[in-house]
Amino acid sequence: MSRRQPSSAEQPDSNRAVWQCVALFAILFSLLLFNACSGVSVPANASAPPANNPTPSLTLSSTLPSATVGSAYSGALNVSGGTSPYVFSIASGQLPGGLTLGTASGAISGTPSAAGSFNFAIAVSDSNGLSKQQSLQIAVASAPVTVPPPVTAPVNSFSSLQQSAGWEAYGLTPPSYATCSPSPCDEIVYSMSQGFQSPSMSGNATQFSLAGTTLYADALFNNHLIGDFSSQGLPDTNHTLVPTYHNFTYDVYFYSTSLQLSQAVEFDINQFFDNLGFIWGHECRIAGGNEWDIWDNLNQHWVPTGIACYPNSNAWNHLTIQVQRTSDNQLLYQSITLNGVTGTVNQTYDPGSTAGWYGITVNYQMDGNYQQTPYSVYLDDLTFSYQ
Repeated sequence: MSRRQPSSAEQPDSNRAVWQCVALFAILFSLLLFNACSGVSVPANASAPPANNPTPSLTLSSTLPSATVGSAYSGALNVSGGTSPYVFSIASGQLPGGLTLGTASGAISGTPSAAGSFNFAIAVSDSNGLSKQQSLQIAVASAPVTVPPPVTAPVNSFSSLQQSAGWEAYGLTPPSYATCSPSPCDEIVYSMSQGFQSPSMSGNATQFSLAGTTLYADALFNNHLIGDFSSQGLPDTNHTLVPTYHNFTYDVYFYSTSLQLSQAVEFDINQFFDNLGFIWGHECRIAGGNEWDIWDNLNQHWVPTGIACYPNSNAWNHLTIQVQRTSDNQLLYQSITLNGVTGTVNQTYDPGSTAGWYGITVNYQMDGNYQQTPYSVYLDDLTFSYQ
């Protein structure tokens, strides 16, 4: 009888156990391999190792001393860090006028020329290419005011000149304004009358009047105070007084009921010596535009000052004029004060020429308008000071 082979379902249990062991070994080997690899990984949130060499840097001083206009200044920029030598430069803004920056030293020095707060930035770099910018400021104060010493020369004066002797009067005929006298002349009528108690401030005012038919004609009233033809007893025969005086003040009160009829009223200070003529002419242009004009001696014409002139009718107007002959013989117009309001002129002109006589005089003049309408002006408390 023959033997049949067993089917796969009938295989012995021992073979199955072997395959199971092989599979289990493979699984365990894979687990061991995974754990071994994961043990050398670094977590994503782990800290980086500390740096051993910090980044180099520069530090620049942030303050500078204040300064004063006209005084020598010295300020230093201090640098720490980096490697010398350093190079300094202006990165933005400007130093105060008169100061400079030392590009190698970092020193700021010089003499400031203007006051204010000046903002700027300084850049510095070292030999290795490191750089730094720093914002800075220098406050510059104004120079202290120096009070000049008081004038030691005596101030001399003539007071109440409106009632003094020595006045001379002339008509001035347009267009050349040549003089004529006595009144009436060239159809110009003018006069001067002293001793008016009303209107008056002192009880002794003087009336000056202008009329006639010559349009735009003037009347000039003149008094020689010092030098040739002196009315005040100071003839200066040796010509030693007149050239020594430099500062002059014309102070007067004037009154009119109808100043609007005047083309202009004029107040002059005159000095003559060594063939030079110094005429400080001041006219209050009324009908011509209510402005003060001054006289250009060399070019023989009036120059507007931009200073308003609005005197009051039916009231006393107080006028003070100050002028100077400078040390180099220039005419300096200093100021005009009318009724307490001072206009600073501060203009200088060359002198004219004269025919070789010595003297100091004052003028008062009235100008006629386009109709030569008659009008009168009273002067009082006329004082002339000189030194």
